[in-house]
Amino acid sequence: MRIRIVPRLERFHHSDIRRLLSGTIFSVGFVVLLVQCFGIPSLNWSQVKVSVIDLSNSNVTQVSVTNYINLSYVDDGNGYDEDLGRENDVVISKEKVEINVSVISTPNISMRKTNMVVESSVSSDPDSVLVRSKDIRKSDVLITRRHRSVAVVSISQMNSLLNQSFASFKSPKPRWSSARDSEMVSARFEIEKASFVHDNLGLSASVYRNISKFQRSYDLMERKLRVYVYKEGEKPIFHNAMTRGIYASEGWFMKLMESNKKFVVRDPRKAHLFYIPISIKSLRSSLGKEFQTPRSLADHLKEYVDLIAGKYKFWNRTGGADHFLVACHDWGNKLTKKSMKNSVRALCNSNVAQGFRIGTDTALPVTYIRSAQSPLEYLGGKTPSERKILAFFAGSMHGYLRPILVQLWENKEPDMKIFGPMPRDPESKKKYREYMKSSRYCICARGYEVHTPRVVEAIINECVPVIIADNYVPPFFEVLNWEEFAVFVEEKDIPNLRNILLSIPEERYIGMQARVKAVQQHFLWHKKPVKFDLFHMVLHSIWYSRVHRIKTR
Repeated sequence: MRIRIVPRLERFHHSDIRRLLSGTIFSVGFVVLLVQCFGIPSLNWSQVKVSVIDLSNSNVTQVSVTNYINLSYVDDGNGYDEDLGRENDVVISKEKVEINVSVISTPNISMRKTNMVVESSVSSDPDSVLVRSKDIRKSDVLITRRHRSVAVVSISQMNSLLNQSFASFKSPKPRWSSARDSEMVSARFEIEKASFVHDNLGLSASVYRNISKFQRSYDLMERKLRVYVYKEGEKPIFHNAMTRGIYASEGWFMKLMESNKKFVVRDPRKAHLFYIPISIKSLRSSLGKEFQTPRSLADHLKEYVDLIAGKYKFWNRTGGADHFLVACHDWGNKLTKKSMKNSVRALCNSNVAQGFRIGTDTALPVTYIRSAQSPLEYLGGKTPSERKILAFFAGSMHGYLRPILVQLWENKEPDMKIFGPMPRDPESKKKYREYMKSSRYCICARGYEVHTPRVVEAIINECVPVIIADNYVPPFFEVLNWEEFAVFVEEKDIPNLRNILLSIPEERYIGMQARVKAVQQHFLWHKKPVKFDLFHMVLHSIWYSRVHRIKTR
């Protein structure tokens, strides 16, 4: 007896039914493919809870991870408006871990993959055992990125990268020669041969990599540098100086640059550098919903570059290498890395693992300004002997790192004042400032991105910054010797934070605190710029980068 195996579709005797079924299967498969590629647009929030448990040990370590992706803004507990839209990260440990994750989908405005919110909370179950920091070896805490493992570049390795960049990297060869290029090449030669100077103009030599070269470079900048500011572009995206809030650095520089009579020239043929007066913050917030993806915003910036390249000859001469942009918004790097790949970019988001180029780009300080009329308010702090608190931190739980910092150190040691977000009332804000002015070390933990306004806040309050942000290049890195007035702690070493700080000798701390006061003048905005202030230091960093990268025919 023969057995015939009949395919499923042939079991139907009517050909129309078979075709209908085949079409249905094809349609369902196509829809599934579309969902996988683009996500499902949703006008309502939906939540999915996921628990991940590692049973490798009997102890339980609960790690809090919070990371948001959205198209809105959130107000930090201490008054900082931090933009959302960062890459999700996950923190795990080798101990038994329970992570409760909420996945929240938002409207798919751009027809790309659905935006997700990853949010976890620390369990308040009294039966769970929380492992204190002293029970966790620093090798037991691992940080893994969602997309790929990112190697940590230490501060000493950054120093090596800086030296290598000056020795090897050059900008594109210009299409034709310029007298301005010759002047900058001459300036580079003078900087390199700078001899030791006895008159430091009130500067503390120890906070600089080479104070003689810095002074010579700064003096040449003041005497020679000329900048052309493009008039093209309309407000609010261009020529719109926003001088309050967390993105104030790009606004203050724009305001002071465009009104400057010393450096700015009307004739572009006399310019050594060309400034594109765009606010990435305004670009991000001013366009409609159809322009809310990095790609669409980058295309909008590219249109402007094409405009000035078509109207003037200067961009095309160097491929944009003598042009610069100042951007404090988180997206400054990703929006400019293609259209301005040869240009000097002053960026707050100076993450060397995400495309920040040491020696080419310059690190811009994040300065949270509450009052544009009083940018220097609350300046100063207590003497070292009056600072009884070892370390202080307070802030919203942005990103993956801060929840771990608070989980490990809140209410653990009397000299460690580590908190989450503080209330917004005037009394709490005053208490926040008093903590900074009364602490030896101020913890500057990364949020969604590596940068944070707490670095400048610490310096303003004369508190030694403790920077916990892997791959973060600190401001004015090309001239300042940050290890002389700041402490760098790798993210994996948070469990040992207190021991690291206690291991610093008293004499060393007193010297660092004095150098914080000495470097303070470089981190202050003035309504009318003064020598060595923040405006001049940002401009000097841009000048310094161009001088050391310039190439002539």
